[in-house]
Amino acid sequence: MKIAMHQNQRIILDQLAREQYQLLYIHGKNGELFCPVCHEKVRLFLGIHEEPYFYHIKSPEHKCPEPTIEEDLAPIMVERNGFRIPQGRTITETPKNSGLFRPAKTIECPSPFKKTEVVTHLEHDSYLRELAANGVILDKSQTAAVVETEGSLLVLAGAGSGKTRVLTARTAYMLDVKKIDPSSIMLVTFTSKAAGEMKNRLAAYPQIKKEQIGKLVTGTFHSIFYRILMFHDGNNWSSERLLKKEWQREKIFKEAGREIDLSEKDFAYDLALQQIGLWKNSLVFPHEVKPLTDWEEKAAYLYKKYEEYKSQKCLFDFDDMLIGCFQLLRSNPLILEQYQNRFHYFLIDEFQDVNKVQYELIKLLSGKHKNVCAVGDDDQAIYSFRGSDPSYLLAFEKDFPYAKLVSLEENYRSSHEIVSCANVMISRNKVRRVKRMRAQFESGTSPILFFPYDEEEEATMIVNDIQEKIVQGAKPSDFAILYRTNAGSRAVFERLASSNLPFRIDLDSEAFYERHIVKSVLSFLKISLDEDDNQALADILPSLFLSQTVLKDLKAESILKDCTYLEALSYLKTKHAFQEKKLKKAVQIIRSLKFGSPLKSIESIEKDLGFLDYMKKRGNESNQQDKGSDDLKDLKVAAKSFTSIQAFLSHAEHMSAMNKEIKNLSKHFPDAISLSTIHRAKGLEYKSVYIIGAVDGSLPHDYALDSSRHGDFAALEEERRLFYVAMTRAKQDLLMSVPQNRRGKKTNPSRFLSPLIARKKK
Repeated sequence: MKIAMHQNQRIILDQLAREQYQLLYIHGKNGELFCPVCHEKVRLFLGIHEEPYFYHIKSPEHKCPEPTIEEDLAPIMVERNGFRIPQGRTITETPKNSGLFRPAKTIECPSPFKKTEVVTHLEHDSYLRELAANGVILDKSQTAAVVETEGSLLVLAGAGSGKTRVLTARTAYMLDVKKIDPSSIMLVTFTSKAAGEMKNRLAAYPQIKKEQIGKLVTGTFHSIFYRILMFHDGNNWSSERLLKKEWQREKIFKEAGREIDLSEKDFAYDLALQQIGLWKNSLVFPHEVKPLTDWEEKAAYLYKKYEEYKSQKCLFDFDDMLIGCFQLLRSNPLILEQYQNRFHYFLIDEFQDVNKVQYELIKLLSGKHKNVCAVGDDDQAIYSFRGSDPSYLLAFEKDFPYAKLVSLEENYRSSHEIVSCANVMISRNKVRRVKRMRAQFESGTSPILFFPYDEEEEATMIVNDIQEKIVQGAKPSDFAILYRTNAGSRAVFERLASSNLPFRIDLDSEAFYERHIVKSVLSFLKISLDEDDNQALADILPSLFLSQTVLKDLKAESILKDCTYLEALSYLKTKHAFQEKKLKKAVQIIRSLKFGSPLKSIESIEKDLGFLDYMKKRGNESNQQDKGSDDLKDLKVAAKSFTSIQAFLSHAEHMSAMNKEIKNLSKHFPDAISLSTIHRAKGLEYKSVYIIGAVDGSLPHDYALDSSRHGDFAALEEERRLFYVAMTRAKQDLLMSVPQNRRGKKTNPSRFLSPLIARKKK
């Protein structure tokens, strides 16, 4: 059904402006749409696989006959004083070419499926036959990676190729067949969970004893090398001296920042902490930093003061564990020789993610025996922001010249349709080890591109699609919704929060309405409604270029002048007459905000109150990935759905509370939809994956596009790897959203989709 009634107006869906679909969907949810024939309540269906249509709420299968054009244009009769008279009305109508619903498209498989037989060379070793009998079946490449135990070995483990099985089987082979002393083996993982999983798997292997597993040196880089530090210098590296919490480090930074008048609310201390961690993990010490921007200069100053403070107080942080061990081994040849003699074999998981200090530590310890087995995939190197460098994997033979190479190219996770498309996409990267993954099965379901109008409709379409599939028998845990940054999840979080579907989010994801820029703008709206809102006043001061120290003066003025906190701003004395004049004008503008719609009021904050100038100043002092203007654009998209300031503020407060509640409840609901950044989803797998925001500016991110315009393509290649990681999380169904508008502007499909879209057009 394509026609419905709203407030005595007939809505013709095919003639409705495209941007109105989401609003019409909300009207339906609110019970404001009716069938023009039977007058029952109807809703608008907004899904991925079918064009939008109206359906009856009580009986979705029931279909009234569509009104004819004559019926549709007939006047609406209303009863007044006992007489039925025609009522004037308008038909919501736009020209036919105004941008109608764009149906979803399937991506044709680039190559036909040809199943590769998994052949295990069982005659190679009786132990492999025993493993196969116990369900651990290895293909030819996996077998080579398991039995090549002497010398250096680089294992290129593509997505879904069973690298954990290979590492576990290799360790078991070394213990049981080669009779290698377990205490001479170091198995390094990137998470404690991964180390625990490998130990548990080893315990299930035939002939492997618990005592052998206990003697293996396993764990993360930090846990292993911290143990070495504690053994040799326990007093200086006692856990009591560790700065465990981020707030402890921030406190030191903020004290140093006061010396150069850095605002606690304005300066991005969290980003400074991240930048300093990057310098440290790259073995760049304070005196070696060469700042390229004013912001980096400030961060370098904080780095210097931070290291001085820790030295004076004999404190250390997590990064110091690796740096300290590196310095210990390099400066004490006898200690280094002791560990070189002890450890003969090294197994390094996720080798594409190692940073400089981690790599240098492995080089030092393996210098004598050179038995390093590095397992990783350069196509999944996505952590440069924390110092990881795939060049160590790409140039492995440089430091280990006699290394063998084994490539695991069988994907046991994803369907052929997904794997072949992912292959085409990632092959466009120039700096990579060439490999071509092969799937073990085909699902008959091709990856899908769908084209919502904007972020709001994108979220609606995804949630409706999931609800349909769950009704058909799918489980909530079958689904993952992946996005480039946490800020990009705002709309889909809100849609899920208003549904009855269970879902989980990253525990460290910041609620959208708690983000600095968003919170500042909302505080302007709050104080326009309540001029004595003390917290809102404190939150808007930085954007008015006032420090928190003026709070006392404002409170004093409000008492002396018997006025509100907001009005007290107009009486504030500063050293600059022009600033005092601006504050008086600002008070009047802020007061007027409550009379406008949320969207109009935010636009007034942007322009009339100079908030854009504030963001520009803050952006110049931050790094390129912290784009506050993006948060403001996202906020305006959210505000479009509300007509009153109070309703919008109540919604924001409710969503922030829901964010906390969902985090607390996540552990109690294992069968839940996963909302996650792509970075967090690495290493995981789901039956169905939705990738949202597959447009330039989102994926790839704006900062990578900016870098490529200046001739640096490294960031763009990492963004393509990120897209590849997202695609290869899916086992059977992959759906990628290409919104036609994002943050209020027209979009271009992600350039990473070009080779796939081009094939479709042929």
